[in-house]
Amino acid sequence: MPWLDIRPLTDAVERLADRLRALPESALRQGAAAEGLSLARELALLAQRLEFPERGMSRVLPDAGVFAVGDQLAVAGHDVVAALETAPDTVAEPALREALQLLDSSPLSSRGSSRR
Repeated sequence: MPWLDIRPLTDAVERLADRLRALPESALRQGAAAEGLSLARELALLAQRLEFPERGMSRVLPDAGVFAVGDQLAVAGHDVVAALETAPDTVAEPALREALQLLDSSPLSSRGSSRR
């Protein structure tokens, strides 16, 4: 498998996870935590599709509360990175683009929030 540059994905995941960790409770409760959980769930589903393409059902990331959402996003993002490292090129490259698109279009992203 040729080298796939996953640094942009790792950087984006860490940036958004850190942003969530730094938000005050009021901002988390006003929707940021819900947005973060939704994004983490999307990334977790992507990781599952990469790791277990033969499975039809996916497990949903649970809601661990507003203060855990930054960590949940980080874990889900790192799961995608780990899955990309072992996926075939024909699957890994489009999945990397999908993950980056999810992160970039999120309202939590500075790019995503400027589109609102």
